[in-house]
Amino acid sequence: MAPENLGMADDTPQFKAYDRPAGGWGAAAATAKILLEQSVVTKGSRALLAMNQPGGFKCPSCAFPDATCKKTLDFCENGAKALAFEATKFRVTREFFEQHSVSELMEQSDYWLEMQGRLTEPMRYNAGSDHYVPCDWDAAFALIGSHLRALESPHQAEFYTSGRTPNEAAFLYSIFVREFGTNNFPDCSNMCHEPTSRGLPPSIGVGKGTVILDDFAHAEAIFVIGQNTGTNSPRMMTNLVEARKRGVPIVAVNPMPERALIRFTEPQDVVQMATFGSTPIASEFVHIRIGGDLALLKGMMKVIFEREAHGENVIDQDFIAKHTAGLDVVREEVLAQAWPDIVEASGVGEEQIRRCAEIYIRSRATMICYGMGVTQHQQGSGLVQQIANLLFLRGNFGKPGAGISPIRGHSNVQGDRTVGVDEKPSQAYLDRVRDVFGFEPPREYGHHTVESIAAMQDGSAKVFIGLGGNFVRAVPDTDRCYAAMRKLALTVAITTKLNRGHLVHGRDALILPVISRSETIRTRAGGQFVTTEDSMSNVTASRGVLEPASPHLLPEVEIVCRMARATLPDSKISWEDYIEDYDLIRDKIADVYPNIYSDFSERIKDPDGFHLDIPPRRLVWPTPNGKANFLVLPGLAVNAPVADPMMLRLATVRSHDQFNTTIYSFNDRYRGVHNDRMVLFMSAEDRAARGLAPGSRVALETITDDGVSRRVDGLTVIDYPMSQGSVAGYYPELNPLLPLEYHDKISGTPAAKSIPVRVVAL
Repeated sequence: MAPENLGMADDTPQFKAYDRPAGGWGAAAATAKILLEQSVVTKGSRALLAMNQPGGFKCPSCAFPDATCKKTLDFCENGAKALAFEATKFRVTREFFEQHSVSELMEQSDYWLEMQGRLTEPMRYNAGSDHYVPCDWDAAFALIGSHLRALESPHQAEFYTSGRTPNEAAFLYSIFVREFGTNNFPDCSNMCHEPTSRGLPPSIGVGKGTVILDDFAHAEAIFVIGQNTGTNSPRMMTNLVEARKRGVPIVAVNPMPERALIRFTEPQDVVQMATFGSTPIASEFVHIRIGGDLALLKGMMKVIFEREAHGENVIDQDFIAKHTAGLDVVREEVLAQAWPDIVEASGVGEEQIRRCAEIYIRSRATMICYGMGVTQHQQGSGLVQQIANLLFLRGNFGKPGAGISPIRGHSNVQGDRTVGVDEKPSQAYLDRVRDVFGFEPPREYGHHTVESIAAMQDGSAKVFIGLGGNFVRAVPDTDRCYAAMRKLALTVAITTKLNRGHLVHGRDALILPVISRSETIRTRAGGQFVTTEDSMSNVTASRGVLEPASPHLLPEVEIVCRMARATLPDSKISWEDYIEDYDLIRDKIADVYPNIYSDFSERIKDPDGFHLDIPPRRLVWPTPNGKANFLVLPGLAVNAPVADPMMLRLATVRSHDQFNTTIYSFNDRYRGVHNDRMVLFMSAEDRAARGLAPGSRVALETITDDGVSRRVDGLTVIDYPMSQGSVAGYYPELNPLLPLEYHDKISGTPAAKSIPVRVVAL
């Protein structure tokens, strides 16, 4: 079957509510289907047995940790999809590029581009013919070096990183770029959990979660806020199922009821599968209004403060006295919020807020997990700090089953940050780089994603190098981003599959294909492995088991080293040695990070890997005052108010057949959508208030005062149990509606979960 004939978008759209449990036979069937479509049933099945296993490779999808006691099969439906698309038999060859101009390819869907298969050799854009043409590796690196050396300033280059990049490549990338002379590191983290990285350090001293996988077995209450677990971190469902079987209350907070958090069948549970059984997950579903999380958290804190004032012992006074600062100011601000305002802002009744507070108070060990429903707001960093405030009140740090748990997306997005991909590096880190590598790194902060696009727009950026990812489809304000990218002198895409980022490019453009996570890396020193850090700070080895898709692919480490050598001919760094022996890279990581990565090359030999030290787990707070800090976020709103009575808040979301910008099909099984992605989920009440019938065709327009018209046409309205005033639609199709300036000022993260829009009937 040819790739262009699989799951075409012009099939008749269908919308039918999904009333079965998530997971189960539906997940098993979807896994089998995707292996068949990619013609990798035998190869893919063999590779799945090695995924997330000791001696095997890490899932190229989400960053949720592996099970401590290894299962024969430790993967989920979406991990299987990611592997199948990576191991696909389809290939994008020089003949493909001969047949298709860039202009022709721009007319195709993101799904169609993805389905063409693996890239097989380096390609360079030919402006005269509007085609990509073959380019050997030496010429490609020479072109990159010549462009970078020709810049008037190193700050005219932007160096992007995807969360799939392993630690070794990310570390060397950060060293190369700093020796070149800039800290311009726009990163995929900027668009998702950067409010965690920037918001948590003032609270607890680190920009990471404090929970590890074992804590799920000890928690007495689990809150899941703004996260669609069954789609975005499906392996986490196993832990939630086990917790519910122990009677642990699970509180799900979301504007959309997500199927997996209602009822789930674990595909690896033989009894449940055989009997068509399932486990109810959420003991309490909080149908919050988009942006209402702050009001909910303050409402719960208000209950705690009121009950403490009436003589109940509900605050852990010993923890507060020994470990925290700032409680009085937070208490005063929270108690000043009136209940009618809390109810209105949250969209949740006072009775339910009090019920949630009671669940929290009764628990002696609570963990709060959260996703981008929390971080992607204009005050996402402050909202993360309020979660920490709530946890402080009951001493939910430093004990089993308790803590804060950001559930990150890409498989090594946290690891990239840990090993140096950071536009705001600390001075202590830069000192270590200087001492270890013998050059003076730049000290001024660089660009995050939004700032990098602004630099492209105003012409101060000339070169963009993307180490993985699909930058142009991930970022906000699509039309402005496309125009900005096309101003560049050179764009470089280091990647495995064809995507939109290869078609929206600079005057010069390169596509450099890499060996994937599931494939073997062999050098003159023998077989090599890479490492990743999951969302709970566990570092493990990843060894591919499949043969590379083409003999002309290179590992990311080699590409980074050869770019560095071509750009910095006088560098004293042993780039050639790092190409051959990855232990040498890990030794340097240990030298730069002696406190957390000491003896890296030895410790990584443990099949289960090792945990990086997270001081708050030991009740140590690496903040300036040495305390865990209660921090104030005034009021109840996390986004700027909009004076429009017909305004709705739009959250862009992923379908179940999607991972980040990668589209696996036009279906969204759990939400009942088939053969369509141009849909708008809306409550029947909000639809009727606008005089629309079910299935109406509408446009969305952004409500903004910047003079820029942002509109997406051709959306079909689907009645869905959304909270009042809230609508949702798919990312990246609705990214054109998100203004570049509409972001969290602390982290730079776009506010993709709360875009003010109006509906226009067509």
